[in-house]
Amino acid sequence: MIKKICMTVFALLLLLPSWGQAGSFGKDDPSGVPGQWYVGTTPSYVAPSKHPILFVHGLNSSSNTWWNENNMYDTAYQNGYETAFIDLYPTKNMWDNGALLAQKIRDIYNYYGEKVVVVAHSKGGIDTQSALVHYGAYPYVSRVITLSTPHYGSQLADLAYSSWAGWLTGILGSKNDATYSLQTGYMSYFRSETDDHRNVNRNPIYTFGGTKWGSFGSSLYWGGLYLRGYGSNDGAVTLNSSRLPYATELRVGDWNHSTIKEGSSTFNLFKNYLNETTNTSGLNTQSEVESNGAEKAASFIIGGEYSGKKQEKVLVEQGAQSVTFDWISNSPSTQLILKDPGQKANSTSKVIKDESEYFKGAYHHTVTVKDPAPGQWTVEASTTSEEKYLLHVSFESRINDVMSIQFAQGEISLKAKDSKVKHKTDMTIEYYKNGKLKKSKVKTMNDSLKLPKLGEGIYNVTIDVEGSKDKNTFQRTFIKTIYVDNSGKIYGQ
Repeated sequence: MIKKICMTVFALLLLLPSWGQAGSFGKDDPSGVPGQWYVGTTPSYVAPSKHPILFVHGLNSSSNTWWNENNMYDTAYQNGYETAFIDLYPTKNMWDNGALLAQKIRDIYNYYGEKVVVVAHSKGGIDTQSALVHYGAYPYVSRVITLSTPHYGSQLADLAYSSWAGWLTGILGSKNDATYSLQTGYMSYFRSETDDHRNVNRNPIYTFGGTKWGSFGSSLYWGGLYLRGYGSNDGAVTLNSSRLPYATELRVGDWNHSTIKEGSSTFNLFKNYLNETTNTSGLNTQSEVESNGAEKAASFIIGGEYSGKKQEKVLVEQGAQSVTFDWISNSPSTQLILKDPGQKANSTSKVIKDESEYFKGAYHHTVTVKDPAPGQWTVEASTTSEEKYLLHVSFESRINDVMSIQFAQGEISLKAKDSKVKHKTDMTIEYYKNGKLKKSKVKTMNDSLKLPKLGEGIYNVTIDVEGSKDKNTFQRTFIKTIYVDNSGKIYGQ
């Protein structure tokens, strides 16, 4: 049976089906109330060496992610494990959720009379580490398994708060405390506060990472398209971000950000690491996490708002293998025409609604062109109402490798890997002050932005580059975030 636990109240919710399968909440699904937790059906036989499993959900989610269209709960039951599920705040940061989770972990420990193993998806892994390290819940947990947790943040969160995308994400409602805290600059600060803490190694951590972001039109396709400039990813989190230098990586697989949490995908791969008696002496920790600042110059981004008609010009370099034009807006009825340098028109864009975490509710009008003609392409959009939009142009090209952005000692530097590359750079720094968005152009010297003295907060830096190599012109955009603490120290990746 499944029992709902809230304070000291126990309520029977669902009887175990006669065929011996773990139940689901069905139409009486009670999930979604922060702080409530639930106990799953007790298996007919539970081995003494098996710890109960506490499942922790991720960003913009709830506890039912483990049983709605997911067999993780039933798989754990069939393998003889007691289970618990908790609802956290879906849109709050790791500090609020960490404090709440720490309190409830103690309650769950007292209910079972033994430590639990935490299996956490996505941001749930950050909330869990916050609870254990910063809010003292480590004595009640045996070990932690994270499934595609963005331990170093997500560049999609950076994009959501960028100068170009902020128009759109603001009205979509994807700006909240959770996504704000997942910006890579702030997560650099969180890592500094966490990784050197005296409690950080009290609970072993095991990680999983995914490398598949789906086919065109899938909910994670567009996130993967943007993140590919940062390396392998699962459509929401890069493989590099899913790793911790002091954790043990159990497996990297061709899962996307959703399938990695399914029971049929990963349970059998981590079930041997759920118990205290498991011998882990032959496993190696992740001795090194690669720099998250070594992204490729794979995207050009621009955005804003308009009424009636709008044109955007995009430079496509010679030798590009393909280019994808993705017009992301709050309107499904936008009419889009793409014109090549010879003014030949293409109006065959496909319109698909976004169901992902960061741009949920947006509409993608997408065209991919193989072997595009070099020169200036034109995107023409028209709408019958006011529209917020973001144009993301993704390139497959050798030019992607000639430039990179680096962060060090309070400076953001644009580096050309080829002396033949000529370019000009515009940098925009954006931040919130007294609840209002502030934006200003920043002068650069030798392609380096020496960050000015800034007050505490997260700052989004958008870097627009127009350059040439051997008279072959190109355009690219880099987006970085930094965090300044109350002492003026700057954090970034």
